[in-house]
Amino acid sequence: MSASSPRGTRIAHIGIAVPALDAILPFYRDVLGMPEVPLDDADGARIAGVAAGESLVELLESEQPDSPIGKFLAKRGAGIHHVCFAVDDLDGTLAKCKSAGLRLIDETPRIGAEGKRIAFLHPSSTGGVLVELSEH
Repeated sequence: MSASSPRGTRIAHIGIAVPALDAILPFYRDVLGMPEVPLDDADGARIAGVAAGESLVELLESEQPDSPIGKFLAKRGAGIHHVCFAVDDLDGTLAKCKSAGLRLIDETPRIGAEGKRIAFLHPSSTGGVLVELSEH
């Protein structure tokens, strides 16, 4: 746990792969009334964020067919790409994952779209769901 006030694990965001941001963003923003949150593009994806209470929905559009999102869309089509859980201690949680025998995509944290340290866990270890861990 971090020295500051621990919040516990929570859903930080859900990443949804989409063919075109311009086509789907109005549904979330205008129809559902979810406010836009500016996010940086990352990993070959254009990213639009919308707030869902304390969590975000990241809409992920591939910039190139060989990017992770491009490959996902080609193989599976549009849909939920990953779930991100915010944890109090990313390094400690990664160590627990590794000692539990989980397959790590990122052995060490890196900077993600929100400017936070992140790491991904392989879906073969997490019940078929690509899991992203991030710091609060």
